Amino acid sequence: MRIWHGGDLDEARRLFPQAPEPWIDLSTGINPIAYPVPLLPASLFERLPSPADHRDLEAAAREAYGANDAAMVVAAPGTQVLISLIPHLRSRSRVAILGPTYAEHAYAWRNAGHDVDEVPSPDRLDSANVAVVVNPNNPDGRLLDRETLLRLAEHLRPQGGWLVVDEAFADFDAGESLAPVLPANAVVLRSFGKTYGLAGLRIGFAVAPEPIAARLRSALGPWAVSGPALEAGRKALRDREWLEATRADRTVDARRLDALLSSVSDATLRGTILYRLLESSSAGRLFRALGEHGIWVRRFQYSPHLLRFGLPRDEAEWRRLEAVLTRFSLS
Repeated sequence: MRIWHGGDLDEARRLFPQAPEPWIDLSTGINPIAYPVPLLPASLFERLPSPADHRDLEAAAREAYGANDAAMVVAAPGTQVLISLIPHLRSRSRVAILGPTYAEHAYAWRNAGHDVDEVPSPDRLDSANVAVVVNPNNPDGRLLDRETLLRLAEHLRPQGGWLVVDEAFADFDAGESLAPVLPANAVVLRSFGKTYGLAGLRIGFAVAPEPIAARLRSALGPWAVSGPALEAGRKALRDREWLEATRADRTVDARRLDALLSSVSDATLRGTILYRLLESSSAGRLFRALGEHGIWVRRFQYSPHLLRFGLPRDEAEWRRLEAVLTRFSLS
């Protein structure tokens, strides 16, 4: 079965061929206001990236995520690549994934031959050889505190078990990040493109104990990240002033979105700063109403009552969204 992802405007146009252009894509949870990438020299496109540049990107990530050593940070061409690689570093294992969550985790572990169980409660994670947690969770924003994760890692350690924590949306909600206190049997994944609005650069990181980090580097091979991505990534990761200002701005946007969605939601809105999750018995009708007006939001295969909304980019997009939601709430 094909896994649904955000950002598929080809599917949006197929479902709603009469919708007005341009589409407003609220389906991804990517920061709609991208980091201002400086003009990059042509040489970055003309030569292979140097090992020193690659190491400097990992050093910038170590600083940004609070890891103890840059040797523990592995840069990759997107977190999705790491999600696919990590299951191949272990022999067949029992894997528990705290769900419902990002579906690629279960797919990757099953595809690598592991026995996978998606569990609804953290209490059921400790019966496996590998526990996988998305923190904060996609799509509902559920957040496990750091102490709970440390206890889980300690429980798994004597049997050679691993804890994998996907912190793709943690940059704006980073208080419980495991990266600064990484246990010897844990791997943390961090996404770059979501926070910085530069998903097309394809940069992601694993923070892992050095033996696991070394195996990931070997599996990725040389030149895993392109020269332009290395340059833009390290500049952005070191721009802490931009990150703090953007966190404040997107927090205001998330509150504005909550105010708009409250009139069409049956339950308390959940999520993170970059996306909000709506639950409604009318979610199917709302999805169609939005689609017919050229607004694409995220549906979920496991629940027809959920829709995830990213943040509009500008005032024109806010006004278009508000107009559709107002008409829908009055219908």
